[in-house]
Amino acid sequence: MSMSTSNEVRRAGSARRAMSRPLMTEVVAPLALFYGLRALGASQFVALLAGIVLSLGRAVHGIVRERRVGGVTLFVVGSMTLTVVMSFVAGSPRLLLLRNGWGMAAIGLWMMLTAFRRRPPLYEAGRLVLDEDGRQAWTRNWERYEAFRRVLRVCSLVWGAACLLDSALRVAMAFTLPVDVVPVLDDVLLAVTLGALLVFQRTYARGYLRRHGLRLRGARLSPLTEPPSGPDTGVEGPAVAADRPAAGAAVDRNTSSNPAR
Repeated sequence: MSMSTSNEVRRAGSARRAMSRPLMTEVVAPLALFYGLRALGASQFVALLAGIVLSLGRAVHGIVRERRVGGVTLFVVGSMTLTVVMSFVAGSPRLLLLRNGWGMAAIGLWMMLTAFRRRPPLYEAGRLVLDEDGRQAWTRNWERYEAFRRVLRVCSLVWGAACLLDSALRVAMAFTLPVDVVPVLDDVLLAVTLGALLVFQRTYARGYLRRHGLRLRGARLSPLTEPPSGPDTGVEGPAVAADRPAAGAAVDRNTSSNPAR
């Protein structure tokens, strides 16, 4: 296995691990807890409340561990706390279903409001799932290429708008559908939203970068005129290999036209 291939495998593994942890803690665990408690005879209110308490506990633990709190985290914690208080006052489990809607609304607003700050959200998100070599390449892309900066800003805006739409749909489901089916439909909606965003981001980014003469391979951005295998691979690109027969033919012509005396 070549060095470049092993690096790509390692980066893919790091990205999968970085994505699987929040998937388990924020999606799988609350869903399993809700339906497990319902199977044991717990009420809808108790089963939903247990999931919120689990999420609040993780959020508070993260704040204590990192000794700092971001605006989005503070908003989500505050909104979940307010949701719990309101649901106790009203006595309705439907209000507890709003917690995911609040979270998506917070993420959407944050991404749209920060898209044109010094570093957009997707720039930071990309660095989180890359290893050290990938983060260095990501930083070089940002510093060298205006097209790369525009792609990340535009995609951050689209992600923000999609999260706000997702939030609105969650609120509608919470108040119109049977309570027991909303938690699983919340996760289905999350999968649809993320899938659509990833397809858009990949299609738009590749097309826009190619129109500006750039190619993104992994975390490395390079001009289209540059052979796809860079100096770190040790493998020559097709353009280099294609030039060799032409170069050999030119040498043969020069040799035949200038015979040795």
